[in-house]
Amino acid sequence: MNPLRSLTQLLVLVGAAGVLAHNIAQAQIPAFAPASHVTPAKGEQTAVFAGGCFWGVEAVFKHVKGVSSVVSGYSGGGAATAQYGVVSTGTTGHAESVKITYDPSQISYSELLRVFFSVAHDPTQLNRQGPDVGSQYRSAIFYENQAEQETAQTYIDQLNKAHVFSGPIVTQVARFEGFYAAEDYHQNYLALHPDQPYIVFNDAPKLRRLKQQFPALYRQ
Repeated sequence: MNPLRSLTQLLVLVGAAGVLAHNIAQAQIPAFAPASHVTPAKGEQTAVFAGGCFWGVEAVFKHVKGVSSVVSGYSGGGAATAQYGVVSTGTTGHAESVKITYDPSQISYSELLRVFFSVAHDPTQLNRQGPDVGSQYRSAIFYENQAEQETAQTYIDQLNKAHVFSGPIVTQVARFEGFYAAEDYHQNYLALHPDQPYIVFNDAPKLRRLKQQFPALYRQ
């Protein structure tokens, strides 16, 4: 048997076990407490999040009402190194990220964060998500203005203080410097490859949690 294939299968199984444990331990997180004091943004907005492999994070937000587009890509590094093969070395500063375009009259930035923390990934895992290890798989919020920075940091503080998770949130809150779309074959990956073992074990459960925990936000 091909050793690489054996390793890949083992990693998928480890990822599946991690997702199962995460599902059992994690409850739906509370909404952003100061939401009523936040002035809604006007016009189409964007948000950039990183939460492990971008396939699953992209798929989650594509099923959220009020979101018009989601693009998988790289953020945190420079343009010259924004290619999958280079980012995968973990030396570029990039994280696999998604750029979300949304209508704030239908969904707020804090509600996007709630989905991000609840179902899109595990914010307590440092420089990894399930079977994927390295700084390119870190949890990060790339803020574009002071309002986003304050909302993200205040929400993290709220969740940590409430001990919502079994460990502290390690999500990086960093200034947005640039986003670079990933290669075409990474876009809409879950929808195009629903039966791939990695998708079945690691990403499909995220969509089920989204539908179960946020039925009012879920769209087919």
